[in-house]
Amino acid sequence: MAAKQIKRGAKSKAKTSMKTKANVKAKVKAKSKAKAKTKTKANTKVKAKSKVKPKAKVKAKAKVKAKTKVKAKTKVKANAKVKAKAKVKAKTKVKAKAKAKTKTKTKTAVKKPLAKRTSAKKAKSCVKTKIKPKKKAPARKTATSKKTPAAKTRKAAPRRKSGSNPDQASFVPYTLRKNEEYMNEEQKEHFREILQSWKVQLMEEVDRTVNHMQEEAANYADPADRASQEEEFNLELKTRDRERRLIRKIDNTMELIDQDDYGYCESCGVEIGIRRLEARPTATQCIDCKTLAEIKEKQIRG
Repeated sequence: MAAKQIKRGAKSKAKTSMKTKANVKAKVKAKSKAKAKTKTKANTKVKAKSKVKPKAKVKAKAKVKAKTKVKAKTKVKANAKVKAKAKVKAKTKVKAKAKAKTKTKTKTAVKKPLAKRTSAKKAKSCVKTKIKPKKKAPARKTATSKKTPAAKTRKAAPRRKSGSNPDQASFVPYTLRKNEEYMNEEQKEHFREILQSWKVQLMEEVDRTVNHMQEEAANYADPADRASQEEEFNLELKTRDRERRLIRKIDNTMELIDQDDYGYCESCGVEIGIRRLEARPTATQCIDCKTLAEIKEKQIRG
């Protein structure tokens, strides 16, 4: 009985030892599995981190590239703006040169017809001669003694163009020099002499007209002769009235020369130009403003 009990105890001990060993082995396996799991997790984390790093590098590189592209675009825009400004400046310069050329062309075109007109009118004034009537016999009024007005002749004073510029023979154009200042003392003196000689010429015309009217004042018997004489005197008085207004204008322009305001357009302030002032010394507007004013006047008058 004792031997059986010993055997049973040994068996139970062996069973318990086997169980404990199995439990220990199971625990060791579980620990090794847990360690392996933790290692795999760590490896996956490391791999994930290693994957994230190149992605971050790629993003940083993309940002840097985007910044460089933006900088390049801004530089290109700035260069384009500078080029556009340069083009605009060049265009404005070309336009200013074209305007200057057109002004010079218009000035020369204005001068030529003015010179032609003055020469033609002078020739006409020299050619014109007026008929002086013959003295009638005091006695014997007969039908045969009456003469037609065409047969009578009367003297007339030589007439010049009213308001014309001084004679071209005495007029010497101003010679422009390179880089010369506009409206310097020499130019002012040149135009002052032109205006003064023009004024003297107009005053002589006034005296000549007065003398002519005093000499030719006669009471003609023929009404046709009286009508022609009155018409002639009316024309003379009209021209003298125009010259009187022109003398006042000459005085005003001489005051402008003394005030250093002569030679500039009163509308836009641009230089009128030496050649235009020589053609018309009393001009107060440049050629562009004057043409616009004439167009407006035509439109208003219809």
